[in-house]
Amino acid sequence: MVRSLAPKRTAPRVAGYPTSPNRASSLHLRWELPAGAGAVVAASVALVVEVAPSVPDLYFWALQASFGDGGGRHHGGGHIGLQWHQPHPGSRAVNWGGYGPDGRILDGSASPLPSATGNPNTRDLWWSPAQSYTLTIERAAEGGWAGAVGGVRVRRLAVGGDRLDGLMVWSEVFARCDAPPVAVRWSGFRATTTDGRVVAPVAVHVNYQRRANGGCDNSTALADGDAVLQITGTERLVPQGARLPLGTPPR
Repeated sequence: MVRSLAPKRTAPRVAGYPTSPNRASSLHLRWELPAGAGAVVAASVALVVEVAPSVPDLYFWALQASFGDGGGRHHGGGHIGLQWHQPHPGSRAVNWGGYGPDGRILDGSASPLPSATGNPNTRDLWWSPAQSYTLTIERAAEGGWAGAVGGVRVRRLAVGGDRLDGLMVWSEVFARCDAPPVAVRWSGFRATTTDGRVVAPVAVHVNYQRRANGGCDNSTALADGDAVLQITGTERLVPQGARLPLGTPPR
C-alpha cells in the first residue's frame, strides 16, 4: 500500500474556545511607518468598540509598543487598552502593563484609578460602545513610559529606553470562536518623532493567530476609509499577511 505524503488538512476552527495556552485568539495590525520617519517617542490611536460583547468572556483591545534605545538595546514592551472584563464594574476596565526583556511583568507607579480586582495593571474605567477613545503611549517626564486613555493617565511603567518601535494594535479575544461578532474600529494612527514631527503609518500589516497556535479562523480585518476594522465571528475576507494602505498622513 502506498501512503499519501500530502499534508493532513484540519477543519477550520469556527466554534468552541481557542486552544492556545491562554485560551485566546488574537488579531494584530502591525504599523508600517514612512521611510525615514526617525525615532518615535510617542504613539496614539483612536479606538471605537462598535458594540459591547454579549458574552462574559474577556476581550482586550490595545496599542502595543516595544521600548528601545539608540544603542539597539531592547527594554521590553507595553500595551494600553480597553477591556471587557467581567470582575470590573459594568465589565469595563483599562489595562496598561507590559513585560521586560526577561519576561518579567514590569513594575510601575500606583494608578489613581481604582481596581475591583486589585491588579496594578488593570483598573476600573467606564467606556461606552460607539464612542472614540484615544490610546496613548509616551515618555513620562519623571522617567519611564506613561499610558493614557482619552487623556486619563493610567499609570507609569518603570522601564528604560528612549524610543518606541514594534508599533501595532490588536484584539485579544478569550470568547468562543462562534460567539456573536464584535467589531472594533482603529483610526487616527499617530507617531511623534524625536524632532517633534507627527507622522502616520502608511499601511498596516494583517496578522491572525494561526489555527496551529490555537486561533479562530473566523475573524478578519477590513480597511474602511482611513480606518481599519477588526471583527470576530465572521467570514475572513482579508488574508493573512495582507498590507492595508492607510489614508493621508497628518499635516
